[in-house]
Amino acid sequence: MAASRRRRSRRITIAAAVAAVGLTVGLTSGCDAVSKALDCVQTAEAVADSVTDLQQAVENASNDPTQIDEALTSIDQNLDEIGDKTDNADVNKAVDDLNAAVNNVRTAVKNGDQTPDLSPVTDAAGELTKVCTP
Repeated sequence: MAASRRRRSRRITIAAAVAAVGLTVGLTSGCDAVSKALDCVQTAEAVADSVTDLQQAVENASNDPTQIDEALTSIDQNLDEIGDKTDNADVNKAVDDLNAAVNNVRTAVKNGDQTPDLSPVTDAAGELTKVCTP
């Protein structure tokens, strides 16, 4: 009888240990996913702020044309940060689309356009914010 209790106790102990390991792994990977999502959201917010700065820079281009380039560079840096932190296909596509829109604005400005069309940038930034929202 005592041997039977020891085996049952050992089985329960082993089952509890396996469950604890499984739970720990699940929580750790879950926390990692939440952490990545929060990083994405925070960086998407920074991108949105940079897009707002870009809009203001375009409005004030006659006063200081360098502000447009600074705002575009800020967006590029934020996009690099998101790209480094995620392997999500939707986020990567949104980052690529926003990169393309930023490059188009940069080209337009280099070609002398003081009031480039920013709607593709704002649309792509909105899509990035959407895919980063958990």
